Amino acid sequence: MIYLASRSPRRQELLRQIGMQFELVHAEVDETPIDNEDPEQYVLRMAIEKALNAFRTDMSNPLLAADTSVICEGTILGKPENEKDFLAMFERLSDNAHQVMTAIAVTNNKDAAAIKTRVSVSEVIFRKITRNEALRYWQTGEPADKAGGYGIQGSGAVFIKQISGSYSGIMGLPLFETAQLLEEFNVFSL
Repeated sequence: MIYLASRSPRRQELLRQIGMQFELVHAEVDETPIDNEDPEQYVLRMAIEKALNAFRTDMSNPLLAADTSVICEGTILGKPENEKDFLAMFERLSDNAHQVMTAIAVTNNKDAAAIKTRVSVSEVIFRKITRNEALRYWQTGEPADKAGGYGIQGSGAVFIKQISGSYSGIMGLPLFETAQLLEEFNVFSL
């Protein structure tokens, strides 16, 4: 059993997929990127901050936190704030390649030096997307809570021409790297 510092139903689903039992805990962090922050450093910082924020001294098992960002042309695309923001994101993603970075942080104490991390980087190529298609997708409600405004596991998959990397990492929790970290904490094995 582990603690999971995430409200993401996709991360919960992925942990269940590999047979992990978990208890949800809350982590509240400011997800604003620092000026000129490297995208990989950003996702790592977010995962670490979530882990440190959520960990409690009375926890008897390791805690896992993660963060996923979509990076297009060097810009971090977070969750869309509104329809206008979403349409601007999709205009940028249309007929273009982007990266999806997911950082994982696992700890069993409050010491930042004890946190172990991994980063998964995948490349996704979108087909050309019309404004009407993007509007219809926005109206499904699916994009609102997802980095980059889409979910590979939902109807957003119809826009994806090609991926290179980790499907589960694009969903929000790369299972290969997650299993490696959890094995290091002796809470996972196949």
